Amino acid sequence: MAILRSYGATQEVTGSCHLFEVNDLKILVDCGMFQGVEEPLNERAFGFEPKEIDALFVTHAHLDHVGRIPKLVREGFCGKIYATAATKDLAYIVLLDSVKIMNEDFATRYKKAARRDDVKSLKKPLYEPLDVQNTFSLIEWVDVEYENTYELSEDISFIFRDAGHILGAAFIEFIYQEQKSRHSLLFSGDIGNSNGLVLLELAQASSAQTLVIESTYGDREHRAIKETIKEFKEAVLTTLEQGGVVMIPSFAIERTQELLCILKNMYNSGELEGVKIYLDSPMASKATDVYNSHIEHLNSKCQDHYFADGDVFAFDALNYSLTPEESKAINNIESNAIIVAGSGMCNGGRITHHFKRRIWNPKNSVIFVGYQAEETIGREIVDGAEWINLFGEDIIVKAKIYTINGFSAHADRATMIEWMSGMQGLRRVCIVHGEKEVQEHFASSIRDALDVTVEIVKYDTEIVL
Repeated sequence: MAILRSYGATQEVTGSCHLFEVNDLKILVDCGMFQGVEEPLNERAFGFEPKEIDALFVTHAHLDHVGRIPKLVREGFCGKIYATAATKDLAYIVLLDSVKIMNEDFATRYKKAARRDDVKSLKKPLYEPLDVQNTFSLIEWVDVEYENTYELSEDISFIFRDAGHILGAAFIEFIYQEQKSRHSLLFSGDIGNSNGLVLLELAQASSAQTLVIESTYGDREHRAIKETIKEFKEAVLTTLEQGGVVMIPSFAIERTQELLCILKNMYNSGELEGVKIYLDSPMASKATDVYNSHIEHLNSKCQDHYFADGDVFAFDALNYSLTPEESKAINNIESNAIIVAGSGMCNGGRITHHFKRRIWNPKNSVIFVGYQAEETIGREIVDGAEWINLFGEDIIVKAKIYTINGFSAHADRATMIEWMSGMQGLRRVCIVHGEKEVQEHFASSIRDALDVTVEIVKYDTEIVL
């Protein structure tokens, strides 16, 4: 009897972690970190014994899909990890950044606790730098290529296909024999918006009996990418024309690379003459290097840039701010500049320092180009906050705020239903990775469009496949 249980991304957007048990094998798909309002959930036990997991499959390298892997290793996991080479390269960057932030935060909290003689009550970081290193040095990572069929055992095989979400992202189909019958289970991971800016398009799955699917934007349709780019350009140029500085909080992986492509095209067409553009994120700079090293996964236009320039994203106006000193030097710029900086949801990172210096000035603007989770500074600003608190100081928000949603790396409702419609033999859809109300809307839309059983997955609840 094959069984599925989920230990994250159940009626929430983050923390993806799904346990598939079949023929005496325990297979984990993703082991992500909870973020935003769900962040305290990272401290709880997994709900399963890590040392009993035979294999971990990673759909892609976003923190909410890989962020707890070092914790899994720390607590005894010693099986193999299956992922694309690009996912492994990005995961290394993501996890090093994650542990750095956790330990810096712990150091700050320790100082404050020491001053009030309350060190014993402090919670230690989820894991240490050594745990990240062990994840890559002691655990065997198996590089998987798209569209190839691999055998996990005599009666279980699997296929990774391009999810079009971020570099190296995949949806994974497991084909298994049980009681002499053939079954298939497909995990969508996060499937892409196929906007054509950087990546190849989402591949089609030809068949699946049971589908575990994300639902981040399962209640809406995105704007067309051409309209989105037009809106973005207008926001940028309007700010520059009035002598302001554009601040763009951006996720280091995929969103930043999309923005660099757009800004490069604007620069090459003469729209950004005399403008300085700063990528103020060491992590985003490293991720961009990984994109350049896996051009086989990029679309033809990006590949043309690479072979013509030796770099997909670089252009004369682009400046990489790698050191704290280079980041602080941007403070001297008063106009005619675009700053792309992390973190994407503004809960830390260099963007918060730029906010402190500039968000109170009505000449400047903030352009949000990604999802802002609850309990984040980004969500506060998007929801219309007049004041935000940064580094213990209340700062008025007078900069022009733009929210441009069409860049989403997630497929919308129509795209996901069309994708599911192309799967022969689909009988059951299990919904994960989305806010509760969104999942309910998405479930209703699927039932209206397809003749399948639909259920919303709950935490640690057994689903017999």
